Amino acid sequence: MRPEFHLTLPAEDGTGAFPVLPGFVTDVRPGTAGPYERLARVGRAAELAGMGGVLAPFDPAGQDSLIVAGALLRDSRHIRVAAEFHAGIATPVYAAKLSASLQRFSGDRLDWRLAVDLDPRVARSQGDFLEGAERYSRAEEFLTVAKGVWHEEDYGFAGRFYEVLGGGLLFPLSGRPFPRVQLSGTSTEALALSARHADLHVFDLADNLDAVIGELRALAGQAGRDLEYGLRLPVLAREDDGEARRDALRSWTLRSGAPETFPEPDPRTRLWHGFGGPGLVGSYESVAAAIRGYLDRGVSAFFLEVEPHLEETYRLGEHLLPLLAKEIHNAG
Repeated sequence: MRPEFHLTLPAEDGTGAFPVLPGFVTDVRPGTAGPYERLARVGRAAELAGMGGVLAPFDPAGQDSLIVAGALLRDSRHIRVAAEFHAGIATPVYAAKLSASLQRFSGDRLDWRLAVDLDPRVARSQGDFLEGAERYSRAEEFLTVAKGVWHEEDYGFAGRFYEVLGGGLLFPLSGRPFPRVQLSGTSTEALALSARHADLHVFDLADNLDAVIGELRALAGQAGRDLEYGLRLPVLAREDDGEARRDALRSWTLRSGAPETFPEPDPRTRLWHGFGGPGLVGSYESVAAAIRGYLDRGVSAFFLEVEPHLEETYRLGEHLLPLLAKEIHNAG
């Protein structure tokens, strides 16, 4: 199985794209570093590093993911760009038209990451008051309608959340491939929705991976479909395990100020629970071995999370990804 590697882009931090310089420093490049420039640099780094794509995450307080995706698609030639958004962002008809336009302009490199199970406080702040299972019912209709108007002329639909009469994309927007749909979650509703609509289901390291992949594979088989499986993967990789541990400790101390509470990386799995959740910390070889283990368990797409984004993306492109490519080529 040939893996895909995607980079998760940074969200806005509320302080602007770059730190404010002290008064005695003169920047001779006025206007060259706008709010998008940091994201553009990280996107270019991901493409130069040989990654297959980037994810523009749903960011309630920051820039809109579809706008970011459009800009990144324009600035790149090969990588896919996934925009994460929730169904309350717009009607599925408008989302389809917007996405068909992006497909046309980018050579069909747009993916969708549908965020369904939002924190209720975040959802309400976005004007979205649905909760619980209703969110999955609406997502089902959203994807059904979006695909319907994408692929059919004179499309009609009457559901609980949406109604369309005589819809459908016409030339020049018609005939393009629908964005690859990414979904996530491990609830009964989440797995049922993915079985019917997802192309790629993305898990967290904390999930019971083997059991949930098995369950989702069975559900998709009943629906006559075959999915791919992805993994959200925070990573800190260095020349050796000792250097990786030292940098993990430095990161932990900067964030918490408590080195005595530092959780040691597991020497067997290289899992480290200091990212705000589990991730991989170790040498390039040990992190590559851990990733190969997930490949053997059915995962084919990895959404890498690194910090700082620009420097670490180049580091992975120089050391980790070539190592994996070489080993997978030799194994194949």
